[in-house]
Amino acid sequence: MTMAGAMIVALALDALVGWPDRLYARIGHPVTWLGALIDALDARFNREDRDARSRRLAGAGVTFGITALAILIGAVLQALAPEGGASVLLVGVLAWPLVAARSMYDHVTDVARPLAADDIDGARQAVSMIVGRDPNQLDSAGIRRSTLESLAENTSDGIVAPLFYGVVFGLPGIMTYKAINTLDSMIGHRNGRHEDFGGTAARLDDVVNLIPARLTGLIFALISRQPWTALQVMWRDAANHRSPNAGWPEAALAGALGVRLSGPRIYGDRVADEPWLNSGADDPTDGDLTEGLGLFRRAMFAVAGLLAVLALI
Repeated sequence: MTMAGAMIVALALDALVGWPDRLYARIGHPVTWLGALIDALDARFNREDRDARSRRLAGAGVTFGITALAILIGAVLQALAPEGGASVLLVGVLAWPLVAARSMYDHVTDVARPLAADDIDGARQAVSMIVGRDPNQLDSAGIRRSTLESLAENTSDGIVAPLFYGVVFGLPGIMTYKAINTLDSMIGHRNGRHEDFGGTAARLDDVVNLIPARLTGLIFALISRQPWTALQVMWRDAANHRSPNAGWPEAALAGALGVRLSGPRIYGDRVADEPWLNSGADDPTDGDLTEGLGLFRRAMFAVAGLLAVLALI
């Protein structure tokens, strides 16, 4: 499968060099380009003087319009690619910025270092880059839980899902998935401004992540040191999560590491009394963060191996 080979190229480039700071400073990043477009459309069409129905329709139009644009751009670029090995290389290079393995690993490492040095302020600053909660409300245990939850969810959203859709549909697939996921992260919030406007984006994101989230949880469980326990925890607790998808990789990671994740959390002045994943276990330690990173590395090798098998079929 040509697309499986191209996704190996994309994953390898990301793992080796990420998205270099010098390149980002010069041209930005495709996701930031998309984010600027979403911001502009949000400001233009999500007006407070409109009623709920109008905002829902406008949000659906923006969501499907950007999705269609991603499909079109991906299809044109793929059609222009040459045949054979050159196509694999070119498609892989174009897909490279849409995979986020290196940045996820670096972000978790940036949290683990200050925690190991008892620098709670430094850890809060680092974790604020990967979670949406107020880091000042988090103690060290909360920071570790939040970091592992982000590692699990973003392994699915930022790596497995893009590669999955890249293999199945090529550049149109990976670009469309990234567009939907970015729309959800920017406007798919249940708050006063985006409850109506972002509803379509949130539901569409739930749909496209159904398979990748469960696949990610399965990968975490099977490559862990206690696969049977991880599978049991995932099957038992995943549905307790507030998200229909994030609970699968998070519960699998909790079972694999023997820690508890999720649970009650503070959003501003509101306490969300959410259930624990793997409730009978203890909070994660610094060692569990290190083990989580090790599990993440093994997961990336497993994904690369699976892609290699598909490429040879």
